[in-house]
Amino acid sequence: MNQTAASSLAHADAETSRALVIKNLVKEYTPGKPVLSGISLELEARGITAIIGPSGTGKSTLIRCINRLVDPTKGEILFKGKDLAKLSGKQLRLARRHIGMVFQEYNLLERLSVMENVLSGRLGYVSPFRAWLRKFSEADMQRAFELLDQVGMADFADQRADALSGGQRQRVAIARALMQSPDILLADEPTSSLDPKTSVEILDLMTEQAKIRNIPVVINIHDVTLAKRFADRIVGMSSGHVVYDGAPDGLQDEHLKAIYGGEDWLS
Repeated sequence: MNQTAASSLAHADAETSRALVIKNLVKEYTPGKPVLSGISLELEARGITAIIGPSGTGKSTLIRCINRLVDPTKGEILFKGKDLAKLSGKQLRLARRHIGMVFQEYNLLERLSVMENVLSGRLGYVSPFRAWLRKFSEADMQRAFELLDQVGMADFADQRADALSGGQRQRVAIARALMQSPDILLADEPTSSLDPKTSVEILDLMTEQAKIRNIPVVINIHDVTLAKRFADRIVGMSSGHVVYDGAPDGLQDEHLKAIYGGEDWLS
């Protein structure tokens, strides 16, 4: 094998060892006005990555491009050997089985029970007919009970989702995402609707579950203090660009000024 081929193979191996590789990602909702301006990131196969930045800077768009709730304009999103940006139809549905998602507003089916909401995390693995009938295997039922116990919601299995508090709903949403047996977990502002105590509990739960399953978590979060407390890596965004990418203890005031602009809010 010549040196060029060996180098290419080594580069390919390095990429496949990452959980996610994003290359020159651009998203324009309006032509010529990018919300994401050539984002490139590599995420390891474990650990917590917090994405911080002001509202409107592209944090949620980045998360939603990764799981293809939003279609990117340009760039690559390499996940499990495939470019998510180029997938469609069945291939995209199969890839998204492995991407768990936790939303800011929970996105639970309010009229269904807690157990039914958790089981909905398996819909990508059953036939449309069985999904319509809500027919799940005994193994899936057992797995759902185990997850509810792990997130502290086992006693609420038969309760309707619309009777839960915000923190309880987010616990159910986390269980639903984990029901997919994901290889990566994405969370879009999962604590913004919660009080400070519950926010810490939810981030602690997500961190614990990620370590148990040895999967990476990517969290969009406004609270810089919580990001520094829970994340292994912080990505700071401003106007669609990455302006900081590093360890939490390396995040200094000058970085925060570059991310958020101005100085008054730091005092």
